[in-house]
Amino acid sequence: MFRILFECTGLWVVYHGMTSMDAKAEKRAAAKAAKAAASAAAKLAKKAAAMAAARVAADAAIAQIDLASYDVIVVAFSGGKDSLACLLHLLDLGVSRDRIELWHHDVDGREGSSLMDWRCTRDYCRAIAEAFGVKLYYSWKCGGFEGEMLRDGTATDRTAFETPEGIRYSGGDSPKRSTRRQFPQMAADLKVRWCSAYLKVDVCATAIRNQARFAGRRTLVVTGERAEESPNRAKYLPFEPYREDNRDGRRARRLVDQWRPVHAWTEQQVWAVIERHSVNPHPAYRLGWSRVSCAACIFGSVDQWASLRAVSPAQFDRVASYEGEFGKTIKRHLTVVQQADQGRAYAMSQADAVAATSERFDEPVVLPAGSWRLPAGAYGDSCGPS
Repeated sequence: MFRILFECTGLWVVYHGMTSMDAKAEKRAAAKAAKAAASAAAKLAKKAAAMAAARVAADAAIAQIDLASYDVIVVAFSGGKDSLACLLHLLDLGVSRDRIELWHHDVDGREGSSLMDWRCTRDYCRAIAEAFGVKLYYSWKCGGFEGEMLRDGTATDRTAFETPEGIRYSGGDSPKRSTRRQFPQMAADLKVRWCSAYLKVDVCATAIRNQARFAGRRTLVVTGERAEESPNRAKYLPFEPYREDNRDGRRARRLVDQWRPVHAWTEQQVWAVIERHSVNPHPAYRLGWSRVSCAACIFGSVDQWASLRAVSPAQFDRVASYEGEFGKTIKRHLTVVQQADQGRAYAMSQADAVAATSERFDEPVVLPAGSWRLPAGAYGDSCGPS
């Protein structure tokens, strides 16, 4: 049974072909696996607790909200599944369409850049608004993502926003000068992940703050963050005063609340309401993307970077070129080219690729009965802002 091996380094005892050194390694591996399993279980339990808390908070929020009391309901509409679910949920609740406004924050701006976003998104939003008979207003940071990223000893540009009377502008005259010359960082902190703050959150706030039509009125801003997406988003309140609320101000009082109606929803619930209304999802979902933010989102997985290189090579190459120019990568220690090399492109049809990368969205918004299909990207890589 026992076999004794004498070596100059000492005595090894082998039992059934396994050395004591191997046994220790196996024990360490087992302990490591048990620790990983316990950590995964703890994360699942924490996520379940967060979702349960979100559901309780959502129920409490519903009890506070009198939707009929608001003069205007603004839906921050990206064209993705969650903001689409918000719109459909409002309609299910009986909110009149003439009080709903979709606001799409155009990430690339209107000055010619097409660095980050899906080419079809702007027109997809138009098609949704027309199909459901609601108003649509675009807003953007002049110069878009690319202009803000390339700032070199200059001030941030002005914000443009559509109104019932036409396009208005605000800002751009700050004496503060600074330099970016790098992509946003992959972080929850909006100070360093500046794309969300400068191109979406601040743009929406500026548009509300600088329109007299919101003074003396009740406005509800609806956004589509969900607790299931990340621990950070799980902490968001489902209902609270919006950042531009001024209900207690001495002049130009402006009551603005913010509601996150799908905060406690699962992804399954989101797709269920879209299927029930038979709405054609954004083409990027059919390509395999699970979240529709930017096509070149800084949080993209290796498979998404590989897929972007396949479906929109010129866009991918420009992102890669900027990494080289700045000498700084989006993801620490890995260029987008290296990430794409590590990934595997989704199985994408030519028709879906054309739909996602075209400036016009010519497909039907509401699909014929029985023809709706869950897109390939549903329940896939959850890569996006936290």
